[in-house]
Amino acid sequence: MRHLLAPLGVLVLVNVIGSAGCGDETAGPPYDPVLPAEWAASVTNPWFPLLPGTSWRYQGETRDGLETTVVEVLPAPRMVNGVAATVVRDRVYLDGDLTEDTFDWYAQDSAGNVWYLGEDSKEVRSGVVSGSEGSWEWGVKGALPGIMMWADPGAHLSEAYRQEYARGEAEDWGKVVGSAEQVQVVYGSFTGCIRTEDWDGLEGRSGSLEYKYYCRDVGPVEEMPAGKPGERIELVQHTRQ
Repeated sequence: MRHLLAPLGVLVLVNVIGSAGCGDETAGPPYDPVLPAEWAASVTNPWFPLLPGTSWRYQGETRDGLETTVVEVLPAPRMVNGVAATVVRDRVYLDGDLTEDTFDWYAQDSAGNVWYLGEDSKEVRSGVVSGSEGSWEWGVKGALPGIMMWADPGAHLSEAYRQEYARGEAEDWGKVVGSAEQVQVVYGSFTGCIRTEDWDGLEGRSGSLEYKYYCRDVGPVEEMPAGKPGERIELVQHTRQ
């Protein structure tokens, strides 16, 4: 689980996108987002709800084996650049062995948009931490937050936006490409879902594009990498407090 409009949303739109069009959506002026003046007490966005104690379990066959992802919202916030961020722990297993253990930090602004404030990510091999590539934190070494989910994602169709920005380390992008999608996963059937395209700006769209589906009051339910037929990670279990 790693990526909603009032006057603030309009200002954010202009600066978060940072796109020049002309084919390459990751090109454009320097990233200089208009940051929120006020933050909500919790993340309640219906497309990305983060109530402490909530958990998600995802599973799917990949070329490397059976991948299982366990996501849980932790009870205690973490201060990130002066903002009390909701902490989400995301653990990835391959054939039962832990391969990634990440703590993500999110906050919602007063307009309802969810911002991604950073992550502490650990790669694990044979039970030992082998790296922390992709880790970043707003306010450290020039890193800046990005939009994870709009308050009104349907109002941002086909607009590319930054989800995070730590130059040379973490430069993911997103784009809402559907707002009335039907989705069938192990956990259940959904209608009226949001579909996004996500990609790594460091690798480029062609090498990292993936599709994600978000459904109201649940959050992410499915993820599929582009160009890899048959590979998908889907929601199999969801619990709420």
